[in-house]
Amino acid sequence: MANLVPVTLVVGEEEFLVDRAVREALAQARAALAESAGGSEGGDLHDLEASALGHGELASLTSPSLFGGGATVIVRNAQHAAKEIAADLTKYAASPAPDAAVIITHAGGAKNKALVTDLAKAGARQVDCPKLTRPSERTDFVRAEFKRAGRQADSEAVRALLDSVGGDLRELASAVSQLASDTEGRIGAATVARYYRGRAEATGFSVADHAVEGRLNEALEQLRWALSTGTAPVLITSALATGVRLLGRVGAASRNANPNALAAEVGAPPWKIDRIRQQLRGWHPDGVARALQAVAEADAQVKGGGVSPEYALERAVRQIVAYRAATR
Repeated sequence: MANLVPVTLVVGEEEFLVDRAVREALAQARAALAESAGGSEGGDLHDLEASALGHGELASLTSPSLFGGGATVIVRNAQHAAKEIAADLTKYAASPAPDAAVIITHAGGAKNKALVTDLAKAGARQVDCPKLTRPSERTDFVRAEFKRAGRQADSEAVRALLDSVGGDLRELASAVSQLASDTEGRIGAATVARYYRGRAEATGFSVADHAVEGRLNEALEQLRWALSTGTAPVLITSALATGVRLLGRVGAASRNANPNALAAEVGAPPWKIDRIRQQLRGWHPDGVARALQAVAEADAQVKGGGVSPEYALERAVRQIVAYRAATR
């Protein structure tokens, strides 16, 4: 059975990636078994925890059925497998049944670590699903998702999607899938913004990110688009204040501070700490203080102290960009 992978080992703690790897391995196995059996549904399916697997049970689960069609067995959380079950899994991987597929998951930690090595040596196909902890890893994940969908997206679109959706891989993958199926051509930040315009705070943060990075034209374009689509001015001033305030907090912290610990301290998601550190390039502490004052003035005008909230916001954006360039 040329297309059947006898044993697949999925290693890692990233739940979404593990689930997807298992689904794909299962689909591949059942398709191969169905083809071999001449169009059946892919044989029997058994899905169980390694801790619930009895000694010698794997052999019976993978043995030929009276009705034919083969079998697929999913053994989850092999790190919890008892010693004799780990031995059964390794023995099976070295000499798998001809018409069965076994899919094993393992968290990848120290517990029962030797089983991963033994299964790989025995010939299991290994799929690694490590936890994605750094912002750059999530950026790479989104890029890979667009490539997986057969679509091109520029770096601004990737950043905009992360800003709008956050760091949850399931939500990111779903968002990429939606954009890929509902749009045509190269995907840019404007496309992402159009699909997520209901997330008013994300729109405001897009304006803030462009402003603190010194990208005046892009910041003004995003500001005007946000206002034209109904984003409340007060949400934009709030986002500007948050963006500038985070510059000050992260800038005052040690460069060697752990992103996760720093995120908890300053009140930002861990995936955003690296981006804030990049945004700090070109900023002087005095400039941050002046920018924060400019935002406070804009906030007062937006809340009734000025004639035009739109003018107040545009002036604040221009001031932020100008203060970024100031050296003292």
